[in-house]
Amino acid sequence: MSDLLERLRGRGWRMTAQRRVVAEVLDGEHVHLTADEVLERATGRLPEISRATVYNTLGELVSLGEVLEVATDGRAKRYDPNAHRPHHHLVCSGCGAIRDVHPAGDPLADLPDSERFGFTISDVDVTYRGICPDCA
Repeated sequence: MSDLLERLRGRGWRMTAQRRVVAEVLDGEHVHLTADEVLERATGRLPEISRATVYNTLGELVSLGEVLEVATDGRAKRYDPNAHRPHHHLVCSGCGAIRDVHPAGDPLADLPDSERFGFTISDVDVTYRGICPDCA
Protein backbone atom coordinates (compact mmCIF):
# COMPACT_ATOMS: atom_id res chain seq x y z
CA MET A 1 0.00 0.00 0.00
CA SER A 2 1.28 3.48 -0.85
CA ASP A 3 2.21 6.06 1.75
CA LEU A 4 -0.70 8.25 0.61
CA LEU A 5 -3.18 5.37 0.92
CA GLU A 6 -1.84 4.55 4.38
CA ARG A 7 -2.20 8.17 5.49
CA LEU A 8 -5.76 8.36 4.14
CA ARG A 9 -6.76 5.11 5.83
CA GLY A 10 -5.24 6.37 9.07
CA ARG A 11 -7.48 9.43 8.84
CA GLY A 12 -10.55 7.24 8.32
CA TRP A 13 -11.11 8.67 4.82
CA ARG A 14 -13.89 6.77 3.04
CA MET A 15 -12.02 4.73 0.44
CA THR A 16 -14.26 4.24 -2.59
CA ALA A 17 -12.88 2.56 -5.70
CA GLN A 18 -12.65 5.96 -7.41
CA ARG A 19 -10.81 7.63 -4.53
CA ARG A 20 -8.45 4.68 -4.25
CA VAL A 21 -7.54 4.89 -7.94
CA VAL A 22 -6.81 8.63 -7.68
CA ALA A 23 -4.59 8.00 -4.63
CA GLU A 24 -2.80 5.14 -6.41
CA VAL A 25 -2.15 7.32 -9.47
CA LEU A 26 -0.53 9.92 -7.21
CA ASP A 27 1.76 7.38 -5.54
CA GLY A 28 5.52 7.64 -6.00
CA GLU A 29 8.46 9.98 -5.72
CA HIS A 30 8.66 13.15 -7.79
CA VAL A 31 5.00 12.84 -8.78
CA HIS A 32 3.64 16.19 -9.99
CA LEU A 33 0.72 15.37 -12.26
CA THR A 34 -1.85 17.80 -13.62
CA ALA A 35 -5.52 17.04 -12.98
CA ASP A 36 -5.88 15.94 -16.62
CA GLU A 37 -2.91 13.58 -16.26
CA VAL A 38 -4.46 12.12 -13.10
CA LEU A 39 -7.74 11.69 -15.01
CA GLU A 40 -6.01 9.98 -17.94
CA ARG A 41 -4.15 7.53 -15.69
CA ALA A 42 -7.20 6.92 -13.51
CA THR A 43 -9.44 6.10 -16.49
CA GLY A 44 -6.77 3.63 -17.61
CA ARG A 45 -7.33 1.76 -14.34
CA LEU A 46 -11.03 2.46 -13.85
CA PRO A 47 -12.69 3.45 -17.16
CA GLU A 48 -15.96 4.58 -15.56
CA ILE A 49 -14.35 7.24 -13.33
CA SER A 50 -15.57 10.73 -14.20
CA ARG A 51 -13.68 13.98 -14.62
CA ALA A 52 -15.77 15.53 -11.81
CA THR A 53 -14.86 12.71 -9.42
CA VAL A 54 -11.14 13.09 -10.15
CA TYR A 55 -11.26 16.89 -9.74
CA ASN A 56 -13.37 16.67 -6.57
CA THR A 57 -11.07 14.02 -5.09
CA LEU A 58 -7.99 16.13 -5.80
CA GLY A 59 -9.70 19.09 -4.12
CA GLU A 60 -10.50 16.96 -1.06
CA LEU A 61 -6.92 15.67 -0.86
CA VAL A 62 -5.58 19.24 -0.99
CA SER A 63 -8.11 20.39 1.66
CA LEU A 64 -7.05 17.51 3.91
CA GLY A 65 -3.40 18.54 3.52
CA GLU A 66 -2.51 15.14 2.08
CA VAL A 67 -1.59 16.49 -1.36
CA LEU A 68 0.04 19.80 -2.26
CA GLU A 69 -1.20 21.93 -5.14
CA VAL A 70 1.85 23.27 -7.00
CA ALA A 71 1.54 26.16 -9.44
CA THR A 72 4.57 27.34 -11.41
CA ASP A 73 4.97 29.98 -14.08
CA GLY A 74 1.32 30.14 -15.12
CA ARG A 75 1.24 26.47 -16.10
CA ALA A 76 -1.48 24.03 -15.06
CA LYS A 77 -1.60 23.23 -11.35
CA ARG A 78 0.14 20.01 -10.41
CA TYR A 79 -0.55 17.70 -7.49
CA ASP A 80 2.26 16.54 -5.20
CA PRO A 81 1.59 13.71 -2.71
CA ASN A 82 4.81 14.49 -0.83
CA ALA A 83 2.91 16.74 1.57
CA HIS A 84 4.42 15.53 4.82
CA ARG A 85 8.13 15.87 4.11
CA PRO A 86 9.36 19.45 3.80
CA HIS A 87 10.86 20.04 0.39
CA HIS A 88 11.24 22.55 -2.41
CA HIS A 89 10.84 22.23 -6.16
CA LEU A 90 13.20 22.30 -9.12
CA VAL A 91 11.30 23.33 -12.26
CA CYS A 92 12.43 23.14 -15.89
CA SER A 93 11.77 26.44 -17.65
CA GLY A 94 11.49 24.55 -20.93
CA CYS A 95 9.10 21.64 -20.44
CA GLY A 96 7.81 22.35 -16.93
CA ALA A 97 9.15 19.10 -15.40
CA ILE A 98 9.20 19.29 -11.60
CA ARG A 99 11.45 17.44 -9.15
CA ASP A 100 11.34 17.47 -5.36
CA VAL A 101 14.59 18.69 -3.80
CA HIS A 102 15.76 18.64 -0.21
CA PRO A 103 18.59 21.17 0.16
CA ALA A 104 20.58 21.31 3.36
CA GLY A 105 20.03 24.23 5.66
CA ASP A 106 17.09 26.27 6.83
CA PRO A 107 15.63 28.75 4.31
CA LEU A 108 14.06 30.71 7.17
CA ALA A 109 17.54 31.38 8.53
CA ASP A 110 18.49 32.93 5.18
CA LEU A 111 15.95 35.73 5.64
CA PRO A 112 17.40 38.33 8.01
CA ASP A 113 15.13 39.91 10.62
CA SER A 114 15.43 43.25 8.80
CA GLU A 115 13.74 41.69 5.74
CA ARG A 116 10.82 40.12 7.65
CA PHE A 117 8.98 43.45 8.13
CA GLY A 118 7.38 42.24 11.35
CA PHE A 119 5.90 39.11 9.77
CA THR A 120 5.69 35.93 11.76
CA ILE A 121 6.72 33.46 9.09
CA SER A 122 4.94 30.11 9.08
CA ASP A 123 6.12 28.57 5.81
CA VAL A 124 8.71 28.90 3.07
CA ASP A 125 8.18 27.93 -0.56
CA VAL A 126 11.35 27.88 -2.64
CA THR A 127 11.33 27.14 -6.36
CA TYR A 128 14.57 26.61 -8.25
CA ARG A 129 14.35 27.12 -11.99
CA GLY A 130 16.59 25.89 -14.75
CA ILE A 131 16.71 23.66 -17.81
CA CYS A 132 16.42 19.88 -17.46
CA PRO A 133 18.77 17.52 -19.33
CA ASP A 134 16.05 16.67 -21.89
CA CYS A 135 15.58 20.35 -22.81
CA ALA A 136 19.27 21.31 -22.69
